[in-house]
Amino acid sequence: MSHKEISVLEALSISQELAFSPIGFQAARCLWKLGVLKSIEDGGLPGVTMIEIAARTGLSDYAVGVLLEIGLSLNIVIDTDSLIKLTKLGFFILNDEMTQVNIDFTHDVCYQPAFHLEESLKTGKPEGLKVFSDKTTVYEALSTLPKRVQDSWFAFDHFYSHRSFPAALQHVFKGNPKHIIDIGGNTGKWALECLEHCPDVRVTIVDLPGQLAVAKKRIDEAGFLDRVTFHEADLLDSKSTLPLNGDIVWMSQFLDCFSPLEIIDILTRVQGSVTATGKIFIMELFVDRQIYSAAKFSLDTTSLYFTFLANGNSRMYRSEDFMQLVEKSGLKLDVATDNLGGWHTLLECSIPNPSRNEII
Repeated sequence: MSHKEISVLEALSISQELAFSPIGFQAARCLWKLGVLKSIEDGGLPGVTMIEIAARTGLSDYAVGVLLEIGLSLNIVIDTDSLIKLTKLGFFILNDEMTQVNIDFTHDVCYQPAFHLEESLKTGKPEGLKVFSDKTTVYEALSTLPKRVQDSWFAFDHFYSHRSFPAALQHVFKGNPKHIIDIGGNTGKWALECLEHCPDVRVTIVDLPGQLAVAKKRIDEAGFLDRVTFHEADLLDSKSTLPLNGDIVWMSQFLDCFSPLEIIDILTRVQGSVTATGKIFIMELFVDRQIYSAAKFSLDTTSLYFTFLANGNSRMYRSEDFMQLVEKSGLKLDVATDNLGGWHTLLECSIPNPSRNEII
């Protein structure tokens, strides 16, 4: 783990900023959501006055005043002779989709549940989930979460995975698979990508009932229902059966939802789902393979989301730790391709000396 040396005064300053950072986050969000940043951008150069911002947003002079003060402290806006302009940071909060997806996820999904982080660290359970549901994991609760929470959860999940799918398709389809088993298929986005990419491929989606219902609706609307099978299974239930005869087993941003022992068990079980020459593809985000420090920080905080909300015992893994789990499951790692979509690593695995799993 890297360590950056800072002075005593810098450390003291950062510690105070950290103490008040939750309030700063809420203020930055309000600057965006209440239209303050948009009114500043629309005003153009050389800037706009506080009175003009109040008139354009419908906020009181008081509300605009306190938001601009914190905006100045956070370097979101600058004040030049009482004319307010956006900084580069303010521009990205207003215009960058990734930033907005992350803000919505943090606010709508994580903020209140995060109050229960301390409790979760002690119990090993996602204590923050009780804010929304009485289920034991967020995945069981997903289909019943409040709409805004659902929307922000899916937007966060889809933003990162979807940017990697086009590149992943080239790797997965190089062997012309005819049957892909999508484990943890969620809303069916990957399945749709495959169906649109190749007219001859069939897909079996494996997931919990709530997610399968969402996936079935989307695939029906896209007109591909005749090429998709929906297989209900709980991978933590040893009695759950898995489909057979897959040329490919695909898992995207799925295994990070489980503990190390659970991952080994899942990887061992799914080996029975592929043909003798089949491949298992795993697409994950690894904290130690990120190009940018902000990406690593985002993954580190996402690990805590798993702690207080998702399931209480999983995390975003380091690649070396994850590779050991792959090896312990008996799989052979053939190829690891980094930076798909800018963040993901794609692992292509095979089964050494496989027994035949096809139905004769």
